[in-house]
Amino acid sequence: MIAFIIIMIKSRQKLLAFVNAAGINLLVCGLARHPLVVNAIFRSICRLSPSAPLWLRKRAAEAYHYGGVHSGCGMAAFLWYTGLVALITQEYWMNGDSGTITIPIIVIAYVLLVDLVAIIAVAYPTFRARWHNYFELIHRFGGWLAVALFLTLLLVFSDQARRSQGLSLGQYLLELPAFWFVLAIIVSIVHPWLLLRRVQVLPENLSSHAIRLHFDHTSTAFGKVLALSNHPLKDWHSFATFPDPGDKSFSCVVSKAGDWTTRCIDQKPTQLWKRGVPMYGFIHVMRLFRRVVVVATGSGIAPCLSFLSEKSRPPLRLIWQTRNPNRTYGPEVFSLVHQLDSDPLLIDTGTSGRVNMVPIIQEVVREFDAEAVCVISNARLTKQVVFELMEIGVLAFGPIFDS
Repeated sequence: MIAFIIIMIKSRQKLLAFVNAAGINLLVCGLARHPLVVNAIFRSICRLSPSAPLWLRKRAAEAYHYGGVHSGCGMAAFLWYTGLVALITQEYWMNGDSGTITIPIIVIAYVLLVDLVAIIAVAYPTFRARWHNYFELIHRFGGWLAVALFLTLLLVFSDQARRSQGLSLGQYLLELPAFWFVLAIIVSIVHPWLLLRRVQVLPENLSSHAIRLHFDHTSTAFGKVLALSNHPLKDWHSFATFPDPGDKSFSCVVSKAGDWTTRCIDQKPTQLWKRGVPMYGFIHVMRLFRRVVVVATGSGIAPCLSFLSEKSRPPLRLIWQTRNPNRTYGPEVFSLVHQLDSDPLLIDTGTSGRVNMVPIIQEVVREFDAEAVCVISNARLTKQVVFELMEIGVLAFGPIFDS
């Protein structure tokens, strides 16, 4: 992509160079979050043998930070587009309506610029964490609007530019890379929505704090997550899945963590919307390592249970810190935990309170001779534990902000 942009910069047609650069970055930005692309990335890197050098497997496992590609290309697209707006503004200022740039182009360009600024602003970590539902809605609908405006801008601009070359609009668009980029973006947006379905759910109440949802509309695999919603156009929430014992169905555990999860526990839905295909999550990269220590707090145990669907899973030890695990998550989940590790290290915060897990993890890693640690908790604790372990030389992974 860098080479592609360098070639365009050297082009005499500066406007088209900026248009195409913005287009390719928007395309990569969108594809970085597409379920099929994400699944392909995980399948590719997890083909690496556990006998490969540890440094290579470590680098491969970091592929779950693909969110950085999404945000990085999004910002790059914004910068290229800002440059484009500056160029078309300059040309309009110098030539007025007599040139290629007309009033409609100027209006569309600035409306799109405002839209992109709004999308980036709500993605700021503080806003995103505090008003996540607003972030998701603005990000989604603002993104759709951005694609529509960019396509409109291309069509209006191309209709003006093609006249100087004596081409039809169709001929001009066929030779414009940005047009094909936008078409690819539209396909990538539409595809998951073509798989939108309302599926049956069998709710199983675990406690006032958690509920287990059973599904049988498809199968699951190690490390896959399912996006669920009460309404297709409202907020979506992704949950790690794990297989039900001796059955083709699978489950996810929803614990009380916000408005949506609280309503889910209280209302016990029998139908929910799903979109796209189940997508591999962070924990799938753990199959790259020979011996693993899995660390979870609260409902973070659910993604860990997906190890049960991996027949060739590595030997592992489990450390689980939560309040009253048997009472909160039920005897069946408790039994699955013991299938995962016959002698798990359970820290009941109801009796001991929360403890500093890093020294405990370090000791288990040493005793078990583990190659890597997998941490699944809330964002703050995950980041804290992962960074502290890395500082003392323990290879640790966890789903942090750009995962």
